[in-house]
Amino acid sequence: MPKLTKRLVYRIVGATIALLIVTELILRLAFGFGSPVLFQADSYTGYRFQPNQQRVRFGKRINYNQYSQRSETITPTKTPGVLRILMIGDSVLNGGSPIDQTQTITELLEAKIAAVGHSVEVLNASSGSWGIGNALGYLRQFGTFNSDGVILEIGTNDLTQPTSTRQRLDREPGYPSRAPLLAIEEVVSRYLWPQIAGRLGFSTATPGEIPTAVDPARQAALNRQDLTTTLKLIRDQGIPVFVVFVPALRNLIPVFNQPDYKAELLQLLQASQVVAIDTQAAWANLPSTTMSTYFRDDNHPTVVGNQAIVAELFQQLCTSGKFPPCQPKRG
Repeated sequence: MPKLTKRLVYRIVGATIALLIVTELILRLAFGFGSPVLFQADSYTGYRFQPNQQRVRFGKRINYNQYSQRSETITPTKTPGVLRILMIGDSVLNGGSPIDQTQTITELLEAKIAAVGHSVEVLNASSGSWGIGNALGYLRQFGTFNSDGVILEIGTNDLTQPTSTRQRLDREPGYPSRAPLLAIEEVVSRYLWPQIAGRLGFSTATPGEIPTAVDPARQAALNRQDLTTTLKLIRDQGIPVFVVFVPALRNLIPVFNQPDYKAELLQLLQASQVVAIDTQAAWANLPSTTMSTYFRDDNHPTVVGNQAIVAELFQQLCTSGKFPPCQPKRG
C-alpha cells in the first residue's frame, strides 16, 4: 500500500475516533445519556427504582431516595410538627425525565401547602407502568411512613392495567437495571433502533416479555379488588386516604368521554366513603385548546398539566376542608 494511502487511512481512523469521543462527551455532558435511571427487581412491587440515585437527564434533575421514591431523603418516622403526605402512582405521578424534580406533582403540591404556612413533605412512590397491584405491593413492603394522609393516583390506563412484573427489566428499553457502557450505545438501543424498527415494521419485543392481551373487564375487576385491599390496609392504620383520577388526553379531546370502568371505580370509592378528586370532571368545561396543553402525549401531563392537577388537589383537599391538616393557616 502506498505511503500516502496509509496516511489517509490513519487520518480517517483518527478522525472517526475523535468524532466518536466528542459525540460521547456531548451526549453525556449535555444530555445525560449513558447514565439512565436504573431499576431493580422486587418481590413486592415487581420492580422499583434503585435507591439513592441522582441524575440530570435532558437538563432535568431526577432524584430517588432510599425508599425508591422520587423525593429527597427522608426519615422513616416523620419529624414532629411536619405534615407528611404519601402519594403513590405510575408514570403520571412520577413525571419521568421530561419533568424536573421541582415540577413533579408531589413537589408542586408540597410547595403549595408550604406556602400557606405548613412544614410539609409530599412523598412520591411511583414508577412507569405500575398498576394498582404494584402500589399495593409498595405499601405492603414499606408501609405508610407515618404519613398523615395517603393519595392514590389512578389514571385511565390503570383501570385495566395488569400488575407489572420484573419481566420488563432489561427487555424494554425504558427499564434498564444496569448502565450501558457508552452513551452512544444508549441512544442507539433505547431511542434510534426502536424508531427505525417501528417504521420498518420490525418487532423489538424480547422473548419472554409480558403478554399484553388481557380481558379488560376481568382485569378491571381484579384491580378493584386490589384497590379495596389497599384502602383497608391504609385505613386500618387510622390514616385518611384519597384518590385522584387523571384521565388520558383521548378522554378529553376531541370528544369528552368517560373511560371504560371509571364508573365502577367511582362507585367503589363512594361506597367506601373515599374522597375522589376527579380532574376529568373538573376540566369538563375547559376549552380543548387549554386541555391540550395539559399533556405531552396521550397519557403524561406537562408541567402545566401537573399544575392543574395540583390546583384541583389543593382546592378539594385543603381549601374545602376535606383534609384539615393541610388547610391554610390563619393569622
